[in-house]
Amino acid sequence: MRITFHRGLLAAALALPLTLGLHPAARADQSGADVLAIGGSVTEIVVALGQQHRLKARDTTSTYPPDVTGLPDVGYMRALSPEGVLSVGPALILSEEGAGPPEALEVIRAADVDFVEVPDALTAEGILNKIRVIGDALEVPDRAADLSAQVEAALADALTDAARPQGEKKRVLFVLSTQGGKINASGTGTAADALIRMAGGVNAVSDYAGYKQITDEAVGLAAPDVILMMDRGGDHGAADDELFALPAISLTPAAQTRSVVRMDGLLMLGFGPRTASAIRDLNAALYGQES
Repeated sequence: MRITFHRGLLAAALALPLTLGLHPAARADQSGADVLAIGGSVTEIVVALGQQHRLKARDTTSTYPPDVTGLPDVGYMRALSPEGVLSVGPALILSEEGAGPPEALEVIRAADVDFVEVPDALTAEGILNKIRVIGDALEVPDRAADLSAQVEAALADALTDAARPQGEKKRVLFVLSTQGGKINASGTGTAADALIRMAGGVNAVSDYAGYKQITDEAVGLAAPDVILMMDRGGDHGAADDELFALPAISLTPAAQTRSVVRMDGLLMLGFGPRTASAIRDLNAALYGQES
């Protein structure tokens, strides 16, 4: 079984007939400020709030909607340079938590630019908080409130539909990479772990937090029913034959049924306005007509 998803569009949210609202406690009027968005979900939220026209630049992880890729790219969010960030002349930087390195952020924060860090999210409540923080920073709280209501309703419906009895849940192994034939997999406390659970699955690896290279024996003991991967190429997206030929994978239940699900990385791990679609897509891939 090989399933690839590119769905989860947010056309309805992007077309909302909302009214601009100004934040009364803002430090300065940012209603027309040039914005640099760092983090794919941050950029998605800016666009979903109807503020795409204010985007001056983006980081490499910001790839949705596709037309934002035409903006200047300041680099990967965890490997920023002060020169690259400041060269685009932003008046406001909206940065997802976890951007770095720390020494680069120190220089950027010291510059004469408003800098707002958007908290990371691994829950429905966290996504709504992202929207609120970004809406306040952009001085469009009314738009943020409306978008939050829509996203909250969509998430509630998706979570309800994806819920399954404990005994029927499939064991899912999220493989971040297969570099050198070694499996780098998600433990607990990651976006992959959170999405697997939201979609009605069980993370097959629960004895460590974060992403870690694990032994062939550990993969065997995890006994995943399904392998979950990002759909991009290279080490992140080994072809099926290559994947199931790996010694670590070859004897798992997933290999016996050739069960691999590939999803767009930002949709799957971004935890932004499209997460309800990611939940539904993964649930459908895991259970099909059973759901």
